[in-house]
Amino acid sequence: MEKKNLRIVFMGTPEFAVGSLQRLVENGYNVVAVVTQPDKPVGRHASVLRPSPVKEYALAHGLPVLQPLKMKDEHFLEQLRSYHADLQVVVAFRMLPEVVWAMPRFGTFNVHAALLPDYRGAAPINWAVINGETLTGVTTFFLDHDIDTGRIIAQRQFPIPDDADVEYVYDALMQLGAQLCTDTVDLVLSTDGNAPSQPQQDSDAHHAAPKIFKETCAIDFTLPAKRIYDFVRGLSPVPGAWCMLTPRDANAPAQVLKIYKTAKTHESTAGGALVSSAPDYKAAGGALVSSAPDHKAANTHDQPTRVEVGTLKAENRRLFVATADEWLEIVELQPAGKKRMAARDYLNGFHHPEHFLLK
Repeated sequence: MEKKNLRIVFMGTPEFAVGSLQRLVENGYNVVAVVTQPDKPVGRHASVLRPSPVKEYALAHGLPVLQPLKMKDEHFLEQLRSYHADLQVVVAFRMLPEVVWAMPRFGTFNVHAALLPDYRGAAPINWAVINGETLTGVTTFFLDHDIDTGRIIAQRQFPIPDDADVEYVYDALMQLGAQLCTDTVDLVLSTDGNAPSQPQQDSDAHHAAPKIFKETCAIDFTLPAKRIYDFVRGLSPVPGAWCMLTPRDANAPAQVLKIYKTAKTHESTAGGALVSSAPDYKAAGGALVSSAPDHKAANTHDQPTRVEVGTLKAENRRLFVATADEWLEIVELQPAGKKRMAARDYLNGFHHPEHFLLK
């Protein structure tokens, strides 16, 4: 069968899916229809409907678009059947019922942004970076009854640089996934719909990649610096890791602070002053030291003290925060109600970081 005769229905919603759809269209594959999510209400009163990136691309290229509210809706199923698809391609969409994924004679395959069976779920790119992975990739697999568990058709690897944020990896995997998408379609064509595939090997060592919510993005400064460094990268620039800029004066309100970029210093927080929870503080060597006696510290002479996690200090127009083991430099941030900025610019109006904690 020639590719112009293979009838493809494409399913996807975000920008990540546009890469694969664009590659199919520009390389002459026969995409007969596109299925995407309904337009999303946006604006202050949700009075404006915003189409998905996939819908915008499809309409710009004259492709029919279906936007079902429910995938089992009979009217939608009738429309879908009318396109007589030989193959369905899914990229960053929703869970499909069997009546949909089993409809084409050659089945339905998904392009997933991870090396399955690792990182099954809605946010594989974020979690791979958050977990400090040095290798990720894309996978095509045939859909079955469970999420991201079908038989693997093909995979491509991608190394994650240590300084890469999630945007960098997202863009790279979008292009790699688009290439793998057309390679998989070619494999289906060359085997008359009998593309070889292998079952996934399950293991307790595999990571999950659940959907990310606002609460997920809260930074825990009791973790080691490397963990926080990776956490910030894995959420930058969207949705963005955040914390609370908390005055040591309990009467002053805390403010949300988003952090977009950090840098490792490898400078230990051990051997610094152990900061008490007492309210009377004075600055000493960049960290806050309580003027009250610290009886706990006095009884642990053989243990190095550490600066309290979340403590801020500024040196040479650079901003640092104490973590569980090392100082971490904050490079880019966004104060509440303001734009994203470099930390050195933030320090122009933030003169006493030692009076605050990050929590």
